[in-house]
Amino acid sequence: MRRGIVGVALGASMLLAGCSIGDAGRVAAPTSSTLPSSTVSAPTTKTPPPALCPPLDCDMRERISAVNEYLAGRPGTVGYVIRDRVGGGTFRNNNADTRIWAASTVKLAMAVDLFTRADAGSIDLSASDRDRIQRMLHSSDNDAADALWQRYSGAGQTEYNTGFAQYGMTDLRPQTELPYWGLQKCTADDLDRLIVHALTALPEADTAYLVKQMQNVDPVQQWGVWGAGAAEEPGNKDGWSEEDTGWVVNSVGFAGPGQRYTLAIMNSLGDAGGYDDGVETVTHVAALLLADR
Repeated sequence: MRRGIVGVALGASMLLAGCSIGDAGRVAAPTSSTLPSSTVSAPTTKTPPPALCPPLDCDMRERISAVNEYLAGRPGTVGYVIRDRVGGGTFRNNNADTRIWAASTVKLAMAVDLFTRADAGSIDLSASDRDRIQRMLHSSDNDAADALWQRYSGAGQTEYNTGFAQYGMTDLRPQTELPYWGLQKCTADDLDRLIVHALTALPEADTAYLVKQMQNVDPVQQWGVWGAGAAEEPGNKDGWSEEDTGWVVNSVGFAGPGQRYTLAIMNSLGDAGGYDDGVETVTHVAALLLADR
């Protein structure tokens, strides 16, 4: 939490299946990472016939174009991944694979890891541990995260990081010899894979708990993916820190019926802006992509 990354310019535009997307990026083919149909509310969308604009509908592609145009004038480096877990489409911008200080978004990965180990019987979470998990998710409590890291990081403090890779955070790298939650870098791709894992690969009770906590965060975290708007029932885990070269402001979460859409956004501002700029950027990106979907 003592460094930052200097901004990189956004790329050129491209035209796909009759829907333009300003900024070079990648539209992924549909994946199998969706919840069973029985657990996802039926979409109410403006989606055109699939032949016109697969796998993302034209409305979402227009929203992506608006986001990329907006980001061209915003400070710092922004990487983001938007995923439609019902329609199967995913878009990653060119900075989605750029490593940025993860800050407190790692706390979501810690919660996933602790539940996974507890479910496997390798650890026994006490009432105090579960209270710390709740505080870590609700208000991004650093003391709670420190206590959980010290208790469950194991010899060499590597236990959490071993689990992180298993939840899709394969680009994450600790920035110290002994890993610590607050000194890690990851990518928006990592956070995208993490939130999908949290929603699809955990036992139902664990997923339900995480969804509830992320939908009821303290006001200190009501920005970022929260910008989708109350009607979309968003939930998020935010992360922010001032490094020796500037601020990083990140958000990962979901919105829409049955958590249909997931969004991971990372903003490394370098010397180009501050905390308020980052919050404004990641919140407006979420609003452009997800409001009234």
